[in-house]
Amino acid sequence: MERLCGFSTIDEPIELPPGFRFHPTDEELITHYLSPKALNIDFSSIVVGEVDLNKVEPWDLPWKAKMGEKEWYFFCVRDKKYPTGSRTNRATNSGYWKATGKDKEIYRAKTLVGMKKTLELGWKRSDIAISTKILWGGPDPKNKGLSRKHILEGTKNCLKRLDMEYVDVLYCHRPNIGNR
Repeated sequence: MERLCGFSTIDEPIELPPGFRFHPTDEELITHYLSPKALNIDFSSIVVGEVDLNKVEPWDLPWKAKMGEKEWYFFCVRDKKYPTGSRTNRATNSGYWKATGKDKEIYRAKTLVGMKKTLELGWKRSDIAISTKILWGGPDPKNKGLSRKHILEGTKNCLKRLDMEYVDVLYCHRPNIGNR
């Protein structure tokens, strides 16, 4: 047999037949993997890894996966946002996992066995954007608007104050001062 990507419970390579793909249905995931894992903390799988999604960034998930190229499967313990509450903590270091769309009901022979929730990564705005005001002189009868010189001066002073070297995006908004 040809040796392919996959690991045993002790992280030793395993032998898989050529063309093997792990592509379970939602019902199979719940019945054969998630339920046994929930009932037995020692349950492990050669195809489903374990990861704490609050501590691992999405771009690191491929290296945590036991197998798969485009889809990966992980066991993850649910972390509560508040000790006595029911809300789930989905924060990561760089963002948060946001629920999108409608939950999908998963059935096995007309019996509801689980719900599938779709999550997407949202970014913490404070980590990717710094918002500040560039101040310039107030209304002046001779002032017909912002000049390029004033915008560049204000931007340079702002970057110096924030100890930054460059700005990716500059948004200028001129407040409507009276009727001109």
